[in-house]
Amino acid sequence: MRERAGISIQEAATLLGADRTMISNIEAGRTGLSDERVRQLACHYKCPDPALVDALAAMTGPRRTNHWWDEYRGRLPEGHLEVSEVEHFATRIRTAQTVHLPGLLQTEEHARAIFEFTVPKLRRLDVELRVEHRLERQKILGGASPTPYVGIIHEAALRLEFGGPEVARAQLTYLADAADRDNVTLLVIPFSAGAFHGAGQSILYAEGPVPQLDTVQLDTALGANFVDAPTPLANYRSILDLMEESALSADESQKFIRSIADEP
Repeated sequence: MRERAGISIQEAATLLGADRTMISNIEAGRTGLSDERVRQLACHYKCPDPALVDALAAMTGPRRTNHWWDEYRGRLPEGHLEVSEVEHFATRIRTAQTVHLPGLLQTEEHARAIFEFTVPKLRRLDVELRVEHRLERQKILGGASPTPYVGIIHEAALRLEFGGPEVARAQLTYLADAADRDNVTLLVIPFSAGAFHGAGQSILYAEGPVPQLDTVQLDTALGANFVDAPTPLANYRSILDLMEESALSADESQKFIRSIADEP
């Protein structure tokens, strides 16, 4: 916001009656600030978007430490906790999976089988800790105010039998049943669709209260990677839109999942 206004850090500090270090710490997320200070900065920067200012102001105040994922701090890699936080505050979530099924809709047995394939191999305690955390994440799709969710899944992910045939069949049935929920939409891209945009990518797109506060999380071999710059966000929205165009309808997708589950 400051850069778009053409204001230097020193000029911003002067407007705020502070020093350069304070502005740098605010922008780096090292220093918290009040609702009033956010609105003061936005005014100095002549921000034309009141919805963005309101959303930023709502994020101020001391950090609360009573969120469920704080129990895992120091026990799981920080990326796992950051994914939990992004999902928790999202107003809507879209994911795209081509090899794995969505973590938000995995059964306990399926999740355990996936973590047992981690390289290097995890200790049993660490596997169970990750399974427990994954199941806790799934609670955002239930309760009194469930988060709207759209999951795009390639047929390849449906056919990989993590945990063996029985675990895979139970997982597919669970997946198809989940599509009955009002807040859950599952869209399958079958092999018959051929090549499609976004092939090979695993994307979690978490929508914020305003588009500028959206976040994309990408899975990598080294952990979670987060993207929030405007141009990449726009690109990932376009990729997800194109992937949805390649997918079956929601009703056809649900029937397709059940048909695979019923195969001998």
